[in-house]
Amino acid sequence: MTDSAGEKFVVRALRAEEWQQAKELRLLALRDPVAPIAFLETYEEAVERPDSFWQERAARSGEGASGARQFIAEAGDGDWVGTFTLLVEEAGSTDWAGFPVERHQGHVVAVFVRQDWRGGDVSTALLDAAVGWAWERGLERVRLIVHEDNARAQGFYRRSGFVPSGVTVPLPQAPGEKELEFVLERAV
Repeated sequence: MTDSAGEKFVVRALRAEEWQQAKELRLLALRDPVAPIAFLETYEEAVERPDSFWQERAARSGEGASGARQFIAEAGDGDWVGTFTLLVEEAGSTDWAGFPVERHQGHVVAVFVRQDWRGGDVSTALLDAAVGWAWERGLERVRLIVHEDNARAQGFYRRSGFVPSGVTVPLPQAPGEKELEFVLERAV
């Protein structure tokens, strides 16, 4: 694939043995200026996690895993320029915010594209890979939660076919702030 600036990249599933690169990209994401409204953890929390945490995370979401899949965008020079993770949520379970999960669905988390690669095709290619994987697994819909002030992300997801569901999630760590659920239904 090529982005709008003509830069070549590929999108593929993370491999478990690439945990250190996944850790480095996550730490970079947590230093992004919008990280406080885009992620539920801080750089300081993440950098203190032991290697075993990152190894287990990569194994749970890497190639061949069934409960989650992390996709990465890799530039022609081997640099990782973006990532997108989809968690599988089972009907009858409870999500991270304590809400009941009513459908067999995917939940988008941990989305990040390096600043110099934004505005091109990387985000769309990562999203397409994740949604395609969701449909292959028979999931009924894909959802995501976006901070009410993250207009850039909301705009991207709306352009990609996601619509607000009306569900809001209060943020205990930021009283008075909330996140909005967006959903993409599987075409029948």
